[in-house]
Amino acid sequence: MSCHASTILPVLSPGAPAHRIPRHTRPLGGDTARWSAGEVVVRLEGMILDNGTASRQLAPLRKPAWIRARVPAGDGYRRLRDLLAKHELHTVCSEASCPNIGECWNRGTATIMILGDTCTRSCGFCNVRTGRPLPPDPDEPRRVAESVRLMGLRHVVITCVDRDDLPDGGAAFWAETIRRVRTFCPDTSIEALVGDFRGDERALHTVIEARPDILAHNLETVRRMHPTVRPQARYERTMTVLQQIRDAGLVSKTGIMVGIGETDDEGDELLVDVQERAGTPLMTIGQYLQPSRNHLPIDRWVDPAQFEAWHHRGLALGYRVVESGPLVRSSYHAEEQVDALRANSRVS
Repeated sequence: MSCHASTILPVLSPGAPAHRIPRHTRPLGGDTARWSAGEVVVRLEGMILDNGTASRQLAPLRKPAWIRARVPAGDGYRRLRDLLAKHELHTVCSEASCPNIGECWNRGTATIMILGDTCTRSCGFCNVRTGRPLPPDPDEPRRVAESVRLMGLRHVVITCVDRDDLPDGGAAFWAETIRRVRTFCPDTSIEALVGDFRGDERALHTVIEARPDILAHNLETVRRMHPTVRPQARYERTMTVLQQIRDAGLVSKTGIMVGIGETDDEGDELLVDVQERAGTPLMTIGQYLQPSRNHLPIDRWVDPAQFEAWHHRGLALGYRVVESGPLVRSSYHAEEQVDALRANSRVS
């Protein structure tokens, strides 16, 4: 059955067996309204969502006042946009439709995305296109390093699409990029946001041996929601990645989005689980925003007071830095997070 003709199924309530939780169906390449000129066939506006309360029709939710982002503009934004275009680099800022792109680019910070702009996975929340990627560009590590040098960054975040088509998931390419940035920019701290390499420990250790200053891998959501939100990933596999980063002596980081179907209690349980099992010092928590009609719907707008509660809860549990707020993303204020981590833990 083609993606365009598939039936959209409901997200099940808390306590439902994990294997029964279905996911959205999305054509290759993300939103059909974005990648084709034809009529959009698959829509989620009429989807029924049952999350332990009364079932309801899930119409698009109006954004509350605290979730508004500014329209990208300004000299800094245009300078960085032109620089990235000149070096033919992708950023998760634009590919994933980040709401903070104007603020971050005006401050001269961006999250560079390597290994192309097409992902081999089809996570229900992500706006990066899905499909069959082109082979990696062997010159991309040099171009990334040169761009970081020209931007004059103290801290750079580099992420990637998942490349399950490659034998090592792109690990060797990752290591070369980190080494090139280190050579070109010896005073720049490097944060690498990687995938799970399908659980391949050798691939992960290839990246670890390149010694980024921070090695991040996002949980994205609570355990129960994984089969829906991250159908090609596993909660336990992500936890193992975080444990391996800690055991290798690197600083680990992870993040989740909320408002996608989890409960507040499940958010609390995740904070405890990550700290007890992986000792991760850096955590980010932000509101899920539905990128298109063909992505998982928003279940609720989480109140800013709850983000503040998670911030204090995380610090009490032992996290060194908890960046928690409606517009927070995994690389949001990453440079400030590094400064706070160094101040709190005396790590230089």
